[in-house]
Amino acid sequence: MVNKLVFANLKYRWVRTFLSALVVGVQIMMILTLIGLSRGLLEDSADRAKGTGADIFLKPGSQGSVSFSTGQLDQKFVPFIAKQPHVVEATGVLMIPVEVITSLNGVDIPEFAKLNGGFHYLEGGPPKEPDDLVVDEYYARQNHLHIGEMVKILKHQWHLTGIVQGGMLAHMIVDLKSLQSLSGNKGKISQILVKLDNPANTNEAVKQLNQAAEGNLQAISIADIVSQFSINNIPQLKIFITVVTVMTIFVGFLVVFLSMYTAVVERTREIGILKALGAKPFKIMDMLLREAIFLALAGCVIGILLAFVAKFAIMNTIPASLTVIDVPDWWPRAALIALSGAILGAIYPGLKAARQDAIEALAYE
Repeated sequence: MVNKLVFANLKYRWVRTFLSALVVGVQIMMILTLIGLSRGLLEDSADRAKGTGADIFLKPGSQGSVSFSTGQLDQKFVPFIAKQPHVVEATGVLMIPVEVITSLNGVDIPEFAKLNGGFHYLEGGPPKEPDDLVVDEYYARQNHLHIGEMVKILKHQWHLTGIVQGGMLAHMIVDLKSLQSLSGNKGKISQILVKLDNPANTNEAVKQLNQAAEGNLQAISIADIVSQFSINNIPQLKIFITVVTVMTIFVGFLVVFLSMYTAVVERTREIGILKALGAKPFKIMDMLLREAIFLALAGCVIGILLAFVAKFAIMNTIPASLTVIDVPDWWPRAALIALSGAILGAIYPGLKAARQDAIEALAYE
């Protein structure tokens, strides 16, 4: 009987019901999209690290000089590293930021091919001239690029010669020497990728390389790098997600509070009739809480659907800038967040309705 009355009230005021659930759904979508975006970017970085085919990554050591340039390593370290035990191939990579989270990589294409067999070209072929450019499929799709076009990057015109399968290095790759000259990093690189004779020797090789580098370089296994690409390892990101979650609960509280408070005012006479028929305050409170829970659950379903829509829109418009993945493990958490906000928002209106005097309610105009 109570559920029938609840659904009848929600159906009668369907516009307010839909809008309230929609607002809750938008908040849920924001949380799911934020989590999916955070994980997507981290997983994409991890996949690109693994996609290089390297076993060890070397970066500037803690004792090295601090530089505002992205080329902080001397390229002369590469042949030195290549001579170390268990090292089969070593190649340097220069990384130059182009956009907020997009960079341009300079690499010796033939040397890089020895790490993993090279790029898989979907269209065109490898660079042959100093001003030739290769991009991955995501960057090409996002910017509507085609083989033979001129692309302006870092105030320089590059000739697009190849579109490769994504998952290796950055979205844009050019010849190492060309990028060094253009960016003022002549003879400099950002990192060194190392291929070993046997991946089983990784831990031993890391220790040997760190000893040989004497603080100038820091060797880290690719497995350790990949393990660091987690939200739990980025305190600032965890704090940001927590803040957004709290704000979502607050917004959900306000939406349900306004909806329930308005419902109580509009149904003052109905509440009076229910009390005159013997309905206890608990029953009135229970009825409003059920309505709030329904709004929260409906909003959660809408939010999950909107999250899929947001993911589709992002991945089909800016796949090279942002990567979003599905996060079904967060659906129960999203439902709990929606329920928390809804229950908090329904408490005061419910108490107000439960405390109404039956005679005054019946006399309400």
